[in-house]
Amino acid sequence: MRLRKIVLLLLLALVIGAFVVLDLGRYLSFEQLKASQASFNQLYAQQPLVVAAVYFLIYVVATALSFPGAVIITLAGGAVFGLWWGLLIVSFASTIGATLAFLASRFVLRDWVESRFGQRLADINAGVDKEGAFYLFSLRLIPVLPFFLINLLMGLTRMKTWTYYWVSQIGMLAGTAVYVNAGTQLAQLDSVRGILSPALLGSFVLLGIFPLLARRGVAAMQKRQVYARWASVRPKTFDRNLIVIGGGAAGLVSAYIAAAVKAKVTLIEAHKMGGDCLNYGCVPSKALIKSAKLAHQMRHGAQYGLSNTSPSFSFKAVMQRVHDVIRAIAPHDSVERYTGLGVEVLQGYGKLVNPWTVEVALNDGTTGPDGTPKVIRLTACSIVIAAGAQPVVPDLPGLDDVGYVTSDTLWDEFAKLDDIPQRIVVLGGGPIGCELSQSFARLGAQVTQVELGDRIMVREDEEVSVLARAALQAEGVQVLTGHKALRCEHRGAEKVLVVSTQGREVAIVFDALVCAVGRQARLQGYGLEDIGVPTHRTVETNDYLQTLYPNIYAAGDVAGPYQFTHTAAHQAWYAAVNALFGDFKLFKADYRVIPCATFMDPEVARVGLNEQEAKAQGIAYEVTQYGIDDLDRAIADSEAQGFVKVLTVPGKDRILGVTIVGTHAGDLLAEYVLAMKHGLGLKKILGTIHTYPTLSEANKYAAGEWQRAHAPHRLLAWARKFHDWRRG
Repeated sequence: MRLRKIVLLLLLALVIGAFVVLDLGRYLSFEQLKASQASFNQLYAQQPLVVAAVYFLIYVVATALSFPGAVIITLAGGAVFGLWWGLLIVSFASTIGATLAFLASRFVLRDWVESRFGQRLADINAGVDKEGAFYLFSLRLIPVLPFFLINLLMGLTRMKTWTYYWVSQIGMLAGTAVYVNAGTQLAQLDSVRGILSPALLGSFVLLGIFPLLARRGVAAMQKRQVYARWASVRPKTFDRNLIVIGGGAAGLVSAYIAAAVKAKVTLIEAHKMGGDCLNYGCVPSKALIKSAKLAHQMRHGAQYGLSNTSPSFSFKAVMQRVHDVIRAIAPHDSVERYTGLGVEVLQGYGKLVNPWTVEVALNDGTTGPDGTPKVIRLTACSIVIAAGAQPVVPDLPGLDDVGYVTSDTLWDEFAKLDDIPQRIVVLGGGPIGCELSQSFARLGAQVTQVELGDRIMVREDEEVSVLARAALQAEGVQVLTGHKALRCEHRGAEKVLVVSTQGREVAIVFDALVCAVGRQARLQGYGLEDIGVPTHRTVETNDYLQTLYPNIYAAGDVAGPYQFTHTAAHQAWYAAVNALFGDFKLFKADYRVIPCATFMDPEVARVGLNEQEAKAQGIAYEVTQYGIDDLDRAIADSEAQGFVKVLTVPGKDRILGVTIVGTHAGDLLAEYVLAMKHGLGLKKILGTIHTYPTLSEANKYAAGEWQRAHAPHRLLAWARKFHDWRRG
């Protein structure tokens, strides 16, 4: 492939060089055309087919090679062949030539451009997939734009060749007709400038922007149609600039941004400020993980030159610490803090009444005349839905009879216990299930983890799943993959989960059942269905996080596609800014670099593509892997397990994705997140000084592995000869 590109470039260089050296451009002047018109007409009269064929070929070559003088050649077509034949020949010749230039640009330049600006080009390609033909058509309608530049730039995108051809054929027709028609009047023309009068140029510009204006007009009509049923209830004035429903990560950030830019904003939260992350997810689970890890280290003190010790502890005290940690962090997300920032915080249930009005049933104890919670109505220019997500509870017969907890409810339910349940079944082999299974096992429970799929951590590469399973089994967790939960039942005094595997049923006795099979967006009770906002697993939004109604936005777990606290906060910025300033500029939510981590031991952290995703998407990649068992600090800490795996563009140091397995993997990943966000390659990481001895050196050594694999062996061979010569 590379040889073909070199050959093609050499041929192009030779042709262009010959054009310049032989001064062929002198034949493409207006004066030369007028002087030769009679000769061309005579030749055409004698051999019409030959002249037409040669003219067609010359036009195709000139357009494909982007030679100057396309206007002169077009005029010649009108002068020699007349309007209709000239238009037919020039239209097809110019389009074929433009398509060849498009393909040449794609063949020669696209790989290089993708290696340098791959992520930016990916965003452009996403736009081209949606509306590329529309914008190409608009550009083709304006003949004053350099068509050779359009050919070059479009060749760098993923636009289909056939699409490029037919859009160009139609789009260039108007401009071609003007020049061919001018050619039929060649004797009356004094210069090329006389063809495009200011009025004609203005007409072309209007013609070019007409599709854009029409598109805006259609969008405005659609918007008006969407709001048509609510025209009679649209407020003339609004109480607030923004109303945010939900006090989790997305809602808090949305309200914070609105208050920071001095907008009047109301935040509505029905339950606990801080949402799932603070109260049920990230914070309590990490507090539990820390206690469990310490218990594990005490049992394995010999690894550190100490004595193995069986930890003596109260499970109630462990759970009390979890709640203490929540209380310590809670002020960061409290009503008092956000009120101090300028946010009006209402504790109650918010429900959309129409696209601008939210009805709030207050749960502060105040009641209306009928004794029910007091209801107030608020209006706002824009609304952000940030209702979060809730655990999925599987539809298992007998589940309610035996009782269960979820990743939300276990913190309160287990806090009531004096001792940890001795036999715990965890349903689910994803990140939540793995974190909880390992922690409960380390705290002394007999844990059975049940997963329907053939491996746990299914979104990660298989080797990561294998390592995670081994880590769980080392703690005594019985990991059952390929097991389908069928039902729950009582057998005497015992609770049993019945599962099926390989055609047989197996009964698993338990004292506590934890459902950790995933989370689903909270979609009910917010009035979305009442006003017709489409939902399907999540609230349906466009690239700007707008719902069916452009003034209603969704952010966080309720919007998807990710269920991470940091992604919810990231989306909240776009939702808030677009909601407040979208009339001037809308920003597309950027999901290019999204990190994630599972905080089991060893941690699993990832950003960008892993191998199974790259294969599924047909993306070429190289793998560089560094084993953390070789890292000095990891060895000193007795944490020498795991690896850093980097996917790069073949032959390039541009990072496509990184997976890290090991202690503090989530922290180590930050360097790669920064590198990918700002287009820095492995060479930049290798050239950065990392403190010794730290775990962060793993990133540098991974970059060093890539450098060794891409060492210039021929140059090094010459260097060896040079040094041998220097020694005599």
